Amino acid sequence: MTDILSSLTNLPAPQFIEVGDGVAVATYTWGDPDAPVVVLVHGFASSTADTWLHTGWVRMLEREGYRILGIDQRGHGASQKPHDSAGYAVVNLARDIEAVLDTHLIDEALYVGYSLGARVGWQVLQDLGDRIPRGVLGGVPDGIPLDRLDVDQVCRYADEGIPVTDPVTQSYIQLAERVPGNDLYALLALAEGMRASRSIDPDPAHAPQQPVLFATGSEDAVIDGSRRLAAAAPQASFFTIPGRHHFNAPGSKDFRLAALEFLRAE
Repeated sequence: MTDILSSLTNLPAPQFIEVGDGVAVATYTWGDPDAPVVVLVHGFASSTADTWLHTGWVRMLEREGYRILGIDQRGHGASQKPHDSAGYAVVNLARDIEAVLDTHLIDEALYVGYSLGARVGWQVLQDLGDRIPRGVLGGVPDGIPLDRLDVDQVCRYADEGIPVTDPVTQSYIQLAERVPGNDLYALLALAEGMRASRSIDPDPAHAPQQPVLFATGSEDAVIDGSRRLAAAAPQASFFTIPGRHHFNAPGSKDFRLAALEFLRAE
C-alpha cells in the first residue's frame, strides 16, 4: 500500500524545454500520450508538485483518462530562475506555455491555472484561442498579481535579514519559504516583471471567448475581482470554493470536482 501511495505523489523526472529567450522550463507528463491533454500551471512561489500533484489533481485527471502536462513556470520548481525582471512580463510567461505545447507537439489542450497561473491563463486563452478550447482559472485577480507586495521590504529581508513588517508581504514571504528551492531574488524579479505588465492588466473588454470556469475561494480577498472578470467573459461560469482562502484553495476537493465536471463538458 505504501508503494502505491508513493507512486501517486512522486514527481517524474522533468523534461526541460528551452523557451524563446533561452530559459529552461521544466515540464512533467502523466497518462496516455494519445489522450486529451490538460495543461496545469501553478501559482506564485509554488510548483507543479506543490499545487497539482500533492493536492490530488494529477491523480484525479489521470484516472479520468487525460494526459496531464505540468509546467513549472520560469523562476519556480525545477525551471531556471533568472533574476532579470524583463523575462517575467505576462506576455513572456504566456509565450512559455506556447513553447511548451509546440515542443511537446500538442495541437490542442485544456488549460487549468491557479493564481499567477490563472493570470497567465487569461493571456493564453486569448493568444492561443484556437488551441485552448476551454479553461479553468482559479483565484485569478482582476489586477496585477503581487501588486501589494512591498518589494523594498523583501529586498532588505533577502539582503540583510531585516524582518518584514507589512502583513501582506509577510504572507508572501512565508509562501515562498514554504517550498524548498525557491529563490527570493527570482521571485522579486517576477513581481517587478508583472508590475511592468500593468498596461495589459486583465481587460474585461478583451475577455477570453471560449468557455471558462472561474473559481475562487469564499474567503479570498480577490473574489470580487474574479467575479468581475467572469461577468465579462461571454461563456464563463463562476464557482465559489467553499471555506477556502487564496493559499489553500487548490487543495479543495470541491474545486477539483467542479473543474472536472467543467472539463468533461467539452
